[in-house]
Amino acid sequence: MNKYETVFILTPVLSDDQTKETVAKFKKVLTDNGANIVNEEAWGLKKLAYQIEKKTSGFYFLIEFEAEPAVIKTLETAYRRDEKVIRFQTVKLDKYAAEYALKRRNKLGAKAEEA
Repeated sequence: MNKYETVFILTPVLSDDQTKETVAKFKKVLTDNGANIVNEEAWGLKKLAYQIEKKTSGFYFLIEFEAEPAVIKTLETAYRRDEKVIRFQTVKLDKYAAEYALKRRNKLGAKAEEA
């Protein structure tokens, strides 16, 4: 199994429930195809660097997971079919990127415990 992370941007006109429902749908696509979700982060509403579909902001989400390479095609097909997704990118993590992701998760976990 390879390690991957995917970042996707949802349209800003969605309600909180709609965004949670959409994220849950993509997580279900991953788990139904045998992927193991390692981490997920909601980065919130952020301004886009340039307009996409006449929108200037979007809800950003990151999901780190372990899966077989065939799962990526299924996930990206699901992204393309969903009109709520305005951009997405999935990358395979090499050993250095995986170490960095682990450090970042530990750092974020420590911040969450302090708060």
